[in-house]
Amino acid sequence: MKWKGRQQSRNVEDRRGRSIGGKGIAGVGGGLGLILVIVFTLLNGGSPTDLVNNIGIGEPQSEGTYTGTAREEEMADFIAVVLKDTEEVWTDIFAKNGMTYEEPTLVLFSGQVESACGIAGSAVGPFYCPGDQKLYIDLSFYDELSQRFNAPGDFAMAYVVAHEVGHHVQTLLGTTGNIMPLRNEMSETKFNGYLVRFELQADYYAGVWAHHAQGLGYLEAGDVEEAMNAAHQIGDDTLQRQARGYVTPDSFTHGTSEQRMRWFERGFENGSIQGGDTFTTNDL
Repeated sequence: MKWKGRQQSRNVEDRRGRSIGGKGIAGVGGGLGLILVIVFTLLNGGSPTDLVNNIGIGEPQSEGTYTGTAREEEMADFIAVVLKDTEEVWTDIFAKNGMTYEEPTLVLFSGQVESACGIAGSAVGPFYCPGDQKLYIDLSFYDELSQRFNAPGDFAMAYVVAHEVGHHVQTLLGTTGNIMPLRNEMSETKFNGYLVRFELQADYYAGVWAHHAQGLGYLEAGDVEEAMNAAHQIGDDTLQRQARGYVTPDSFTHGTSEQRMRWFERGFENGSIQGGDTFTTNDL
């Protein structure tokens, strides 16, 4: 992706080096936000309840001194450029549809971070919290994406950012508020089916952004393939098969590799907010 020397977003909050005191599991029954830290974990590959132990409530953060490596600082710059691109694309799309896009904040953290949705560690992966409308990313995830999940390339990481921004779009459109209350109205298995559709829609929105990034001349040869590979590598079936040798479809929360690739590609081809209705289609 052509990004060096381009404008960066001003909506980046750097919390790297801050420490958080206190531990304890936050109750997930009392509010939407705490549930969503689990829901929006990009790479859980299983039931949302698998990640409860990664979320807690602690004391206020304390300032620390943090010096990132040259590579990490370059990745921070890259993500700020990608975020700026998403701001421009979604501002334009919302305006064309008679709406106003509210820009989210992206928080860089190291190790552990406190959000309006609770405290989460790096193991949770990148996530979006609708309670404060912020994206949270530990830059070490870039290496994990490349090495552990076999999805190298800067545009693979751009896809991750665009996916989380897709969740912000869902919040602004009211989708999040309509879907999440269903958790208390049905079985976990049935609700997981809604989560799959929810995540696939975020993949579609990531593809919409990629479509416009290409139109602006920012994409290079192989970029789309990097994003498609990342979508494949983090499909529920692929992650479960790698982790335990078999899959349990009832526990899927993000969709299969094929589904994630398909919906990203649809967004990339369509380039519009229309066409991303994953909730009524019979063909995921």
